[in-house]
Amino acid sequence: ARNEWQNTLYPCLPGHEIVGRVTAVGAEVTKLKVGDLAGVGCLVDSCQDCPSCAEGLENYCEKGQTFTYNSEDKVSGGLTFGGYSQAIVVDEGFTLKIPANLDLAAVAPLLCAGITTYSPLKHWKVGPGQRVGIVGLGGLGHMGVKLAHAMGAQVVLFTTSPGKAEDAKRLGADEVVISRDADAMAAQAGTFDFILDTVAAHHDINALLNCLKRDATLCQVGAPDKPLDTNVFGLIFKRRNFAGSLIGGIAETQEMLDFCGQHGITADIEMIRMEEVETAYARMQKSDVKYRFVIDMATMPAAA
Repeated sequence: ARNEWQNTLYPCLPGHEIVGRVTAVGAEVTKLKVGDLAGVGCLVDSCQDCPSCAEGLENYCEKGQTFTYNSEDKVSGGLTFGGYSQAIVVDEGFTLKIPANLDLAAVAPLLCAGITTYSPLKHWKVGPGQRVGIVGLGGLGHMGVKLAHAMGAQVVLFTTSPGKAEDAKRLGADEVVISRDADAMAAQAGTFDFILDTVAAHHDINALLNCLKRDATLCQVGAPDKPLDTNVFGLIFKRRNFAGSLIGGIAETQEMLDFCGQHGITADIEMIRMEEVETAYARMQKSDVKYRFVIDMATMPAAA
């Protein structure tokens, strides 16, 4: 919305965590039927023939994936405009089935925040016996805590806000470390198997890298608008890895939804009406939301 990443194509409508019921299907559609609960996440198209697409990793399409918003629409021309709408038309290959046992509104953020955190946790094989750090307790971070806990890891939240400790433990964290406390950070040195960093603001990445064991990985999913300064000696002397990850492919996103259905996991949300979006946006900028706003599209005025 504010073009921090210098890639916005205006006009831009950035809704990309979309759930609802199927109202119509094409003659050759077999995946869903009218009345089914369905979701659309960050992707609506990809080339379907590059090595990444062949592996079900459409999110890394080597010829250029089509995002649900802010992308050139290869089918109809113009731009894709996301889900702040009364309806969306999408190729069935990019639709997702929603577990019937989960609250529909609270499922919506799983289609970005959920898969953005699930994918790296799965890729780096997070599970029982591992000590896993989640950095930040926002829209992404609170999902990281829930998912890592459900995967059986010992979960530690890194936060700059002591006031978030109680909520972090409610969500599944076993321990909370205040990252502004140099002594507390020093005590964590070399103790983590994996760290997932969800912070989108500039911060000290080296203090977090120092918490990794030898050969362990810190994966960045938060996207600051300025480069993070990295001390390579912190990597070299312990053969540590500093990595990144971007959402997931359609198959992995469905796997994440099924996992959440099995474990009863959804996002913590606050439902708003369409006319409240400006107030909600201002609150979001001040981190005044636990932990995701969801717009009830039924409150959007009907088209003239």
